[in-house]
Amino acid sequence: MSQSDSIVPAPKVEEKNIALVERNPKHSVSPGNLSDQPSHHPEKDGVARTPELKRKLKSRHLQMIAIGGTIGTGLFLGSGQALAKSGPAGALIGYTFVGTIIFSVMQSLGEMATYIPISGAFTAYATRFVDPSLGFAMGWIYWFSWAMTYSLELTATGLIIQYWNQNLSIGSFIGVFWVTITALNFLPVSFYGEFEFWLSTIKVLTVIGFMIFAICIDAGAGQKGYLGFYTWGTPGAFASYLLQSKGALAKFIGFWSVLIQAGFSYQGTELVGIAAGETENPRKNVPAAIRKTYWRILFFFIGTIFFIGLLVPYDNKDLLSTASDATASPFVISAKLAGVPVLPSLINAILLVVVLSAANSNVYSGSRILFGLANDGSAPAFIKRTTAKGVPYVAIASTSAFGLLAFMNLSANGGIVFTWLLNITAIAGFITWACINGCHIAFMRVLAVRNITRDTLPYKAAWQPYFAWYGLFFNVLIIITSGFTAFIPWNTANFFTAYISVILFIVMYIGHKVILRTKFVSSLEADVDLGCVINDDTTWSIEVPTTLWGKFWAWVS
Repeated sequence: MSQSDSIVPAPKVEEKNIALVERNPKHSVSPGNLSDQPSHHPEKDGVARTPELKRKLKSRHLQMIAIGGTIGTGLFLGSGQALAKSGPAGALIGYTFVGTIIFSVMQSLGEMATYIPISGAFTAYATRFVDPSLGFAMGWIYWFSWAMTYSLELTATGLIIQYWNQNLSIGSFIGVFWVTITALNFLPVSFYGEFEFWLSTIKVLTVIGFMIFAICIDAGAGQKGYLGFYTWGTPGAFASYLLQSKGALAKFIGFWSVLIQAGFSYQGTELVGIAAGETENPRKNVPAAIRKTYWRILFFFIGTIFFIGLLVPYDNKDLLSTASDATASPFVISAKLAGVPVLPSLINAILLVVVLSAANSNVYSGSRILFGLANDGSAPAFIKRTTAKGVPYVAIASTSAFGLLAFMNLSANGGIVFTWLLNITAIAGFITWACINGCHIAFMRVLAVRNITRDTLPYKAAWQPYFAWYGLFFNVLIIITSGFTAFIPWNTANFFTAYISVILFIVMYIGHKVILRTKFVSSLEADVDLGCVINDDTTWSIEVPTTLWGKFWAWVS
């Protein structure tokens, strides 16, 4: 809580709980500050009005939405492929390195999202601080990524359930879960937050349970006795990839190939910024979520990759399985190697929870980004319609409709088209992260021009502006080199598969700029007032928990 906050008593209530009200006073500015500087006019320039959504998400919801949105199939399934390509040390270094990039992104996002906590924040920041065309291109590529991923997750539910019975139809489960997840998102956001909270809790407990299991097996509880760092010596700490030789270059290629896989796994960390617009008491809860969420995610990912590398040798053939059920999970492979046969069905059930949670997050995040695009004037105005409970029903319906594309997988020709559509989402996460870093650099310039010191912000990002430039540089570098495997040897189809999202992003950006003739936003004209938490005089009643369970979650969040 910043020094500008003040605490005043809340009205009397019948309950015995003690209540406090936190009030955010108006932000005072010095002469030569905002008052004498031009700014964007919302009506003339198409800058978003404050979204008419309801702030019903609690701090624990916000943190679990981000953690749950990140811990998904990328960790439970994709981590095995990362181990096979680069070895235990290469995978660990790769995930740690990408983790530092994500830390840069979260620092940048945190400073902006705590100061201007609005729904669809990414597009609004780009539109306000950099260029409306950037907000348009970034928002649509990011929305399409979540909408298409929703259809992928629905397909995965059928494949996972077929693990128990191959005769079951995938199509029936696509339909059932599409109706269920879509209907859930039409409820007020507090229902979504609570549902996602408990699904995410299951995933978190699973990861923690696996770490405890791995420690026991590595210490000698499995059928192979004490392992220690045996797999780091046999077959080795680093794996060679693509090249015939086993030299340093082949091992570096293995390491670099992991970065894309790691980026896919980490995607979703930025959901804190999306949900900020519907979080109660954003001045307090959003900074807390930014600070805590990243470190918890990093702990889960780095810990899991480390222990998988101890239990499973990188040359295990099951790691490269193309299956979407438990048989491809390194969690299950490690259990089989340890002689524990009961885990596959349990892990498969948890994978179903993981996929349903991811699908739930897909619709939520996609609909809020689409809602933000409409507020910025980058999508039709009717998408901004909400119910009396603040549910953007048109944006939800538009996003969830893409889930029906999952039925294309039921036919051979449809599956080919579906795969190409899915390729567009390949590196959408890195494109979004690069844009967030770029927006933050522009945001800091705006503050400097307005004589607003960053020390007065609700959350001050560390090591700036250097850390934002660090994230921007490596995000762009990974985007440029993401399709390097298409050159070893040259493969035209693989090239377009790798870069179709980049090509589409550039086409949308240039097309929007040429048609609408937009200009880069001047630091003097950038709008940092609309939706700013400093100008929000909303009061929030904070109930002090009295039960042991309530106190526990208050401590966690």
